[in-house]
Amino acid sequence: MMKRLLSVVSAACLVTAMQAASITVTISNTRHQTITGFGAACCDGAMCPYGSDTQPVKLLYGKESVIGLNIMRMEISPNFKGNITTPWDTPYDWFGSTPSARIVKERGGIVFGTPWSPPGDYKTNGIAGGGNSEEQGYKRGELRSDCYDDFFPWINTFLSYMQLQNVNVDAVSVQNEPDWWVNYSGCLYTPEQQVNLVKNYAHILDRKKFKGVRLISAEPLGFNPSYSDALMNDPTAREQIDIVAGHIYGHPAHGDLKKSAVLANKYGKEIWMTEHSSTDHIDHLPNWHEQLLFAEELNECMTAGCTGYIYWYMRAHWAFVGTGEAKYNPGNTKNTLLPRAYVMSHFSKNVTGSTRLGLTSSVKQAGDAGAPVTETAFEASAYIKGDSLIVMVIDTTKNALDLKLNLPYMVKSGTHLLSTGNEPENRCQLSDLDITTPVNEVMVPLPARSLNTYVFMIDWDATGIATVEQKEARGTTQTTYYDLHGRRLQQPIQGFYIEKGPEGIKKRYNSL
Repeated sequence: MMKRLLSVVSAACLVTAMQAASITVTISNTRHQTITGFGAACCDGAMCPYGSDTQPVKLLYGKESVIGLNIMRMEISPNFKGNITTPWDTPYDWFGSTPSARIVKERGGIVFGTPWSPPGDYKTNGIAGGGNSEEQGYKRGELRSDCYDDFFPWINTFLSYMQLQNVNVDAVSVQNEPDWWVNYSGCLYTPEQQVNLVKNYAHILDRKKFKGVRLISAEPLGFNPSYSDALMNDPTAREQIDIVAGHIYGHPAHGDLKKSAVLANKYGKEIWMTEHSSTDHIDHLPNWHEQLLFAEELNECMTAGCTGYIYWYMRAHWAFVGTGEAKYNPGNTKNTLLPRAYVMSHFSKNVTGSTRLGLTSSVKQAGDAGAPVTETAFEASAYIKGDSLIVMVIDTTKNALDLKLNLPYMVKSGTHLLSTGNEPENRCQLSDLDITTPVNEVMVPLPARSLNTYVFMIDWDATGIATVEQKEARGTTQTTYYDLHGRRLQQPIQGFYIEKGPEGIKKRYNSL
């Protein structure tokens, strides 16, 4: 469970107050990370029968999808599990995810592979299993020191196979959860062992043949910063790593993930949260409060510095696509979208490709005359994408509030995407905001127990004029000229420009 009380930080806020009448959110033009996207895993049980059902990715991925995911994670399996005829004799079952991966790529998405274990022959315990079971003799599985130079040739073989399946894999990871001793496929690495592997052998990854392929760090269970910091502090290893990754099991995003992002940001690396289920294996379909907690997790990963968020199974009764299991019905029809997918869509459809902006907030007390608002909690984040200014706000309490937004740009229109429950009539309801003239201060509704996406259209012309007003004293007797972005000109230019003089500010057109 994520930590429910956080200190107010730039671009994220959670406020608790007694008798609050309204909340003011002020967004700055300070720019943080650019968001690559959102996704889920196409792995083993969730997609069975393995490789034969592509309906989940068809529902979830691409610009035409109502959900809009764009990143898919797949396993680089060490074992052959089927009788699929492959282009050459390979002992690894890499075919399972290729039908889904091919669709994701066709729809413009990103596919990356993660090893749960290298081949057993490469390991100290001789098997793909991690070794944490009686059947496996409790023998810890690690990559043998004499097999470090076999690891990346094995990865190259995987990339070659996928290329022949018409899937150009975009990135590969070093290891799934190198700090978690398991009885399923697994391989343990210390931070120092990972540095050794990356520093001395990652140059074998054939980036020339597989153009654009990127290397992802090992993905520790709780985003332990000792793994990524060791890589970032070694110049040779750092040069090989493109993406710092990890999971947030048992660790809130504003804990170790945020710590890991410090050096990653310093050296220009992306930060991906590559696996988590906020309500994993629960015995019921998630209720609306649990969906809002998932929305908060998404928001907190963004405000902690993430550029990519990848959920665990894409198909599960607690995920995005229904399984059809009778004990979780009604509401879990196989291969139909579940409410959690629509929660994800608030972010995946709007935040992908945007750049996060700075944000602060404050609560205005109502006083005796105001209606009391107890245990008011909300989170917010803001983004810019082209001409769009996007504000995400989550309210987990029963109290509706007025929300005042101070924007860094003048806006000329806006929409409100609202979800207040799991029911179809209560999710992703779109309405227009009442904006008739360019403004940079807006009052918007914040319904109780709601997930809100406010999308404003920036008026760059009006923003330029507003900049002029701020920079120039009122009542001047001189006439000055500016372009539509508020930059001062020596004289009028051809086309539209701004004139500021004794008669005020006017927009003019010069045809000469």
